[in-house]
Amino acid sequence: MLKVEHVTKYYGTILAVDDLSFEVKKGEIFGLLGVNGAGKTTTFRMITGLLDKNSGTITLNGKPIDYSVTDKIGFLTEERSLLTKLTVKEQAIYYGVLKGMQEQDILEKLDVLLKRFHIEEYKERKIKELSKGNQQKIQFITSIINDPDLLILDEPFSGLDPINVALFMDVIKELKEKGTSIIFSTHRMEHVEMFCEKLVVLVRGKSVLSGNLKQIKKDYRKKNIHIEAEHMDLEKLKEVKGVLEVIKTETEVVVKIASEENVNDVFNYVKKCEGVTKFVVEDASLNEIFLEKVGVMYENEM
Repeated sequence: MLKVEHVTKYYGTILAVDDLSFEVKKGEIFGLLGVNGAGKTTTFRMITGLLDKNSGTITLNGKPIDYSVTDKIGFLTEERSLLTKLTVKEQAIYYGVLKGMQEQDILEKLDVLLKRFHIEEYKERKIKELSKGNQQKIQFITSIINDPDLLILDEPFSGLDPINVALFMDVIKELKEKGTSIIFSTHRMEHVEMFCEKLVVLVRGKSVLSGNLKQIKKDYRKKNIHIEAEHMDLEKLKEVKGVLEVIKTETEVVVKIASEENVNDVFNYVKKCEGVTKFVVEDASLNEIFLEKVGVMYENEM
């Protein structure tokens, strides 16, 4: 289990991370979110021991993180960290040896992972000869080749098509089932919703939203109602109690309401309309919650 407790980091007089605390349990996928410059990368570098913190503690399985512990950490960085003149095999050996692995074990694991990602034929190819998507696969493979206890994924789906995103997700879920603690960071909120159980949202290095994703969505009172009907007066719909916004798309009308208490008010209007074939109430998306929460924080600072 990873524990980050009251961690603060300054760059000179600039506060980059402000009294940050969270924990990631064994076999848990945790979302660390924020806009650019929020402090995510600084946090990752402190967790991996690449940066010193000014105060607070960071432990993995009860031990402070040093070189004896970093062998059990995998880190897929947002920026490319591949040595492009090396072959895939040479790259894997380089990273595996850095993690304390024996070369024979590295090659055996590499063969398994190349097959899992459908790129066995690239083993002897140089990194620079691969497509952006296949380079991302190699970067992911080198981050998990040591069977890490903790895996940090910073924008792991960069450069991937939907089929390969699904493949990555399957492998991430398999790692979770094996007990790997995973920190996941992305700007794609729909990916967070698919498999993160808990999360922290950072604004200027400070946590502004944290907790269990289901509880966060429950506590956020606003709801969305998806409606399909042959005829509906949208102007009258906007006048219904609790309606905040009405959005017409090509296939449906989306009604944003202030809380679940307003569902019946909308339903009582819609049931009078012609040809209603859909009336579905959903929680607000994480993207909506993120935009509102982060937007308010920035407005308060202006």
